[in-house]
Amino acid sequence: MSALFDTQAPGYDGDLFHPLVAGTLVDGLVRRPSLLVDVATGTGAAAFAALRLAPESVLAVDFAPAMIARAREKAAALDPEGRISWQVAPAVPLPVGDGEADAVVCASALHFLGAAALADWRRVLRPGGRLAFSISLAQRLRRDGPMGELMPRDLCIPATAEEAAALATDAGFTAATARTVTSDEGNRVRQVFAVFAEG
Repeated sequence: MSALFDTQAPGYDGDLFHPLVAGTLVDGLVRRPSLLVDVATGTGAAAFAALRLAPESVLAVDFAPAMIARAREKAAALDPEGRISWQVAPAVPLPVGDGEADAVVCASALHFLGAAALADWRRVLRPGGRLAFSISLAQRLRRDGPMGELMPRDLCIPATAEEAAALATDAGFTAATARTVTSDEGNRVRQVFAVFAEG
């Protein structure tokens, strides 16, 4: 399965919607976390954005080696202090101990991970830790083709911000809020829900 994502790595950074979503999610987190975990990092958009929170460390995880390789190449310029650790690993379960993370961020990948990811994020977050993730709108997500076949069916894709926030509260998170992130770059409207919650 990772091979399908590996093939996308060379052109992944040309999509400006990814950094927009990643930046929106990071801006909803607290400053100076001890450990921030970026789940399904891709080529690192959220991990690099997280550096502006002045974290002690960032763990960026993706199961596609080519995505991590591309992120490491970019890190020479974008993370010269080496605060980000890059790891090829599955997103569920995360290679993080129980209650070790102050923040978890996941940009545009939950629909590939399924409900098990939400439970695992609760596991790794310390009490009061912050979660930020994005999820496609039901009206815009296609579940056909090679990518669609990879999407678990145990997650309700939300049609409203209220339904998006409920993904977090139903998984045991508190203080969940959601809002729509929209881009009309190149005359193509793209939207996701950005969800913020507390562990």
